[in-house]
Amino acid sequence: MRGRTKGDMSPTTPICIIVHVRTRIVWLSLLALSALAQEPLTLKDAVRQALGRHPSLDAATARVQASEARIGQARSGRLPRVQYMESFQSGNNPVYVFGSLLTQRQFTAANFALDPLNRPDPLNNFQSQVVAEQLVYDFGGLKNGIRAAEIGKQMTEQEKKSAELMLMAGVARAYHGVSLATQALEVAKSALLAAEADQKRAETVRSAGMATDADVLSVQVHVAMMREQVIRRSADVRVGHAALNEALGLPLDTPHQLTTPLTPVLGITAGETLARPELQQMKLARDAADAQALSAHAGYLPQFGLRGVLEADRQNFVTKGGGNWMFMASMKWNLFDGGRTRQNVAEAKAMSAVAQANERQYTSAIQLEVRKARAEFESATERITVTEATIAQAEESLRILRNRYSNGLATITDVLRAQTASLDAKMRRLGAIHDQRLAALDVERAAGILNGDSNVLQ
Repeated sequence: MRGRTKGDMSPTTPICIIVHVRTRIVWLSLLALSALAQEPLTLKDAVRQALGRHPSLDAATARVQASEARIGQARSGRLPRVQYMESFQSGNNPVYVFGSLLTQRQFTAANFALDPLNRPDPLNNFQSQVVAEQLVYDFGGLKNGIRAAEIGKQMTEQEKKSAELMLMAGVARAYHGVSLATQALEVAKSALLAAEADQKRAETVRSAGMATDADVLSVQVHVAMMREQVIRRSADVRVGHAALNEALGLPLDTPHQLTTPLTPVLGITAGETLARPELQQMKLARDAADAQALSAHAGYLPQFGLRGVLEADRQNFVTKGGGNWMFMASMKWNLFDGGRTRQNVAEAKAMSAVAQANERQYTSAIQLEVRKARAEFESATERITVTEATIAQAEESLRILRNRYSNGLATITDVLRAQTASLDAKMRRLGAIHDQRLAALDVERAAGILNGDSNVLQ
């Protein structure tokens, strides 16, 4: 072949070289920026980030704030109610005119004449009132209403803790899901490389006259299956990252570099003590129902209060008027309300019974949930041990069969079967580790002791 001389070079060759170099520089820069953008993210960091930004906790916080407002509403009954009222009247009703002249401080001796008394001229009255009312005592109705509102706030706080538990568990599941998908992809890639090596081995054996085209075709089919595995696992990784970002409350395409490995958990320390927020919520619901029953029962008894009025009445809006005041102590006793109070008390007592029954039922359900999670953890731990031994056996069997096939002592079917068994054992081990991590997580979540510093998040 004749070598290229200087005269053979195209005048555009330097330009092509420059464009190629610039293109490579751009791609390398983009890869560098992408690597910098993927900051290391441990599982504990992921949980802390989710607890600080997830919308579900924003909603739970807003519910706590709403319950605080309800406490303020209930406590307002302890303070006086002060109202300002402005009204205007006009007419020639004799009683109205007589009384209005008195309150306006405009009554004179001439107003005692019979004709003005019976047929008075129309009179305007601009009335301004400041009314203050204060409840003095109602036999515990207000006090128990406030207590019920305070218990309601505690219930929303437990609801927020429950949301935090579910969020932490969800983030951990998504995180381990990405780790599982990533490691499964690496196993699939290794299996693809091994299958391609087996294809070359089969072609070599065929060239030596020790195998047929059928062997090579069989390996080619196996290589295609391994490529399908890589494609599927790659899709799992992309979906897993999107699911993790959703759990973190981030845009779905946010890149991460996960640093907490998917490794077996050495043990769990959760005891039999149950600290589930839902269980505490039910206890509080029973207390709130009892407080509401006491508050409703106060409706059978009288209420004592005070009332004061400052009043100004004027013929014109600002002139020809006078002021007065009035003070009153009152007792209000509801002698009959159609059975409303009795039904309110009955409803509150029934809700208390509902809360007690739910508490007993939920306690048993949580205990069962903890036991189930423990059993799954123990089962997954045993599966890890079994699959580790299986992997070693499958790898040794594959090595022996490859050597035998190269010497014409085994069939390609034996090799492919052994390679499939090795891949299956590795995938089952990853699945067992993943299941064990989730089971350890579920034990603490079910017991209600999961937090951002738990050992199961390491």
